[in-house]
Amino acid sequence: MSKYLIDVNLPSRFSIWAGEKYEHVVHIDDELKDSEIWEYAKKNNLTIVTKDTDFSDMIILNEPPPRIIHIKLGNMKMRQFHQQISKIWDDVCLMSEKFKLIRVYANKIEGID
Repeated sequence: MSKYLIDVNLPSRFSIWAGEKYEHVVHIDDELKDSEIWEYAKKNNLTIVTKDTDFSDMIILNEPPPRIIHIKLGNMKMRQFHQQISKIWDDVCLMSEKFKLIRVYANKIEGID
């Protein structure tokens, strides 16, 4: 079963990101640097879920773990964000098993190996 690390730039109170499969950086240390988040995820075999482009750049040059799910939906209200991500989250998770980087756009999900 895959486990996920939700970055500080994403809401930690979404129902889809609750439960034992999810850890939240904000509950570990909300001042961790990207390199520390990367190392924590690598050590614990977690997939990082983020809006931060830095992680996408890092995974292009590295092999998993960690894997990265980069959410690129742009700015929107929390309700709209939750509705949109909830519709596709299962597909995103399935793709993250195969690809080292998943980019989630408003109109597509892209997997990069």
